[in-house]
Amino acid sequence: MFYIYCPYCGEHREEEEFRPKGQAHIERPAEPEACSDEEWGNYLFFRNNPRGVHHEMWVHAVGCRKFFNVTRHTVSYEILETYKMGEQPSITADSQSLPREVAAVSHQEGVWA
Repeated sequence: MFYIYCPYCGEHREEEEFRPKGQAHIERPAEPEACSDEEWGNYLFFRNNPRGVHHEMWVHAVGCRKFFNVTRHTVSYEILETYKMGEQPSITADSQSLPREVAAVSHQEGVWA
């Protein structure tokens, strides 16, 4: 078990109190009625699934019930930061690299790329 920091409650709580809700910072089309079916389908269903730093939206379901964003490393599962909705992340994919031990393992045969 690990702990997640809720930026609204101001404390670390057990992971069981939280629920992931998908990729963060997705912009809704300005004019949805002008979108083609393909563009609307891409907005609704296709999300990034990077290997490395990823921004996700979570909800503190058992606590304050507020949504917030998490910057997480998808290889190591390490949570790098949490921040309130409407704020921008201070950590981006360009500012982080794979941890040394993860980079070494990912180059071994039989490990997914």
